[in-house]
Amino acid sequence: MKRRTFDKLVSYVGLGLAVLLFIFAGLLNFGGGFANENVRTQLANQNIAFPIEAGLPANTKDQLTKWAGKQVVNGEMARDYSDLFILEHMNASATAVMGKPATYSEVSSAYLTAQRSSGTDAAQLQKLSDLRDSLFMGNTLRGMLLQAYAFGMMGVIAGYAAIASLVGGFVFLLLAIAGLMHIRRTPEDATI
Repeated sequence: MKRRTFDKLVSYVGLGLAVLLFIFAGLLNFGGGFANENVRTQLANQNIAFPIEAGLPANTKDQLTKWAGKQVVNGEMARDYSDLFILEHMNASATAVMGKPATYSEVSSAYLTAQRSSGTDAAQLQKLSDLRDSLFMGNTLRGMLLQAYAFGMMGVIAGYAAIASLVGGFVFLLLAIAGLMHIRRTPEDATI
């Protein structure tokens, strides 16, 4: 095969890959921006905010101090609000009624068992019912916030992938240009 033919082939493939990577970079940038903006908009519409520092749970105060008094507007904040604020309150509520942190399923089972038992105190039954409702609402809100975190993380990953695609596109573009310039210096009768 002639060297000039090979150089043309490799250079045009490099140009094609550069164009493809530029397209990927644009699409990934759009996707990342779309995900991040949607997460921000949806969380801002819910108007969820961390309390000021004095209102933060003692067990997670050190981790939440950076967000004290701020509105939840991104995936990282949503995760921290869910896992370090809501979950702490759910565990404290369950401990107050059950004597230990408990899940919705455990509390619901205890409530149904107590409801069927004829000797259950009405006040205790009401506490279990209230705890069951609180844990259900807490788990629902946690699920929504963690989904916002997941989509926010996908947006961040897409943003990094867009940058990598853009850099890769420029690398292939430069290599293709170098290959095309090399063709002019290659003798007509050179072979591989």
